[in-house]
Amino acid sequence: MQTPEIQPGLWRDAQGRLVPVEMIKPIDQERDQLVRHLVDRAHELHQELAEFKGVAFGDIDAFVDLSAEQYDVQLGGKKGNVTLQTFDGRYKLIRARADTIVFDERLQAARALIDECLADWTEGARPEVTLLINDAFRTDTRGEIRTASVLALRRLAIEDERWKRAMTAIGEACQVASTKSYLRIYERVGDSDQYAPISLDIAKINPPEVH
Repeated sequence: MQTPEIQPGLWRDAQGRLVPVEMIKPIDQERDQLVRHLVDRAHELHQELAEFKGVAFGDIDAFVDLSAEQYDVQLGGKKGNVTLQTFDGRYKLIRARADTIVFDERLQAARALIDECLADWTEGARPEVTLLINDAFRTDTRGEIRTASVLALRRLAIEDERWKRAMTAIGEACQVASTKSYLRIYERVGDSDQYAPISLDIAKINPPEVH
């Protein structure tokens, strides 16, 4: 449903009421103009960044395919991290793709097996192992299982057969929910071997100094 047009000389306030312009203080009008100007520019920059990201990933994928052709091979899929660097080493960019992992219902079976182990290990289990296991299944602030903590349990060298079945269940419960792509761009710091990121995050960009 479209918002009906406002007659000239009237402004709509935050409560939806129509207010004659002459009743609005000049400072409030100036504030409104400033915010709208910056928001319009932000929308433009957002669109430019979206277009840049699309072009950048497309160009990188095309270059990776071109490079593979030099060796008469075809690469399967578009996953994996890629680092590209200028000839002089001054600039480099990293195309990274990360999967978001979730667990299906088999995680509950794994937890049941682990609870059986803990019940039997009460006498001889090391306290730090019990704490690590219980902590792994705590949810985060959003009520979601912390994937990395659960997967870290598979690194524990425990020979109990139930534990091994639980670790198998955890591995099989992993499902890829989504894949996110990232582009990181770096510039060499002077003549050192260190690189500083060229940030595209507005929160991490410092405005130019005024002299």
